[in-house]
Amino acid sequence: MEKRGKLVIKVNRLLKQINCPRYLHHFGPKKYAFAHHALALLLKEVFRLSFRRVADMLENFYRIPTYSALCRMRKRIPLWIWNSLLRITAGVYHPAVAVDATGFSRTNPSWHYVKRIDRKEAVNRYIKLSAFFDLRKKKFLALRIRSRPRHESKDINYLLEKEHSMKQLFGDSAYDIESLHLKCLELGVQTIIKPKRNVQRGWGRRKQMKKYSEEEYHQRCLIEGGFSSLKRKYGSYVLARKIAGVRAELYCKAIAHNLSLS
Repeated sequence: MEKRGKLVIKVNRLLKQINCPRYLHHFGPKKYAFAHHALALLLKEVFRLSFRRVADMLENFYRIPTYSALCRMRKRIPLWIWNSLLRITAGVYHPAVAVDATGFSRTNPSWHYVKRIDRKEAVNRYIKLSAFFDLRKKKFLALRIRSRPRHESKDINYLLEKEHSMKQLFGDSAYDIESLHLKCLELGVQTIIKPKRNVQRGWGRRKQMKKYSEEEYHQRCLIEGGFSSLKRKYGSYVLARKIAGVRAELYCKAIAHNLSLS
């Protein structure tokens, strides 16, 4: 009970720090505050439960909405709340940041039955997640979620708008593009990005490569460990079908990961 009380207090404190309204709806019955929904959605991802199971588990310990209300509320939560919660759980100062992308499966089949029905391969459908990762604190700083695969360079400008305190940006060769080097030069950020082969070198690339270090570049692999930790603890798949539900699941996973390191 004491740990449960601490978790409730921590969630309420986080929502207060981002100036989140007590109720997200204006004309509803005002029976449950947003903190009740946030706590249930967070625990749902931590323990890999369904809406029914998380509602049944919490009703004996905490005042909680029904499973159908949780499902509807998840789709209504605005993106600024998720970004604010992720940013506040990650901390303030992030000098060394890595960027990379990974995929989350839209299906979670039983491979025993996949083999029984003689299915040769699984359906190639997945959610694309690009992220900024603090190499010192091992926390996620910003997320970009797409329902369809796109090249990693399409999401880098969005992520740069969410993080303003970094001094170094680590990335693999997929991020070795002239526009990114120039953008980082304007922001005063040193890029540690593995150079591509047989490409035309621009002014931004040449200037950034003067301080490139192969030894420093190998720190980038820490973001791979962060993705691995996220998937092993909270699952490598999403159950939602709409993009709003998918966004809620992935942000809850990342927020829970940051809180576990606090």
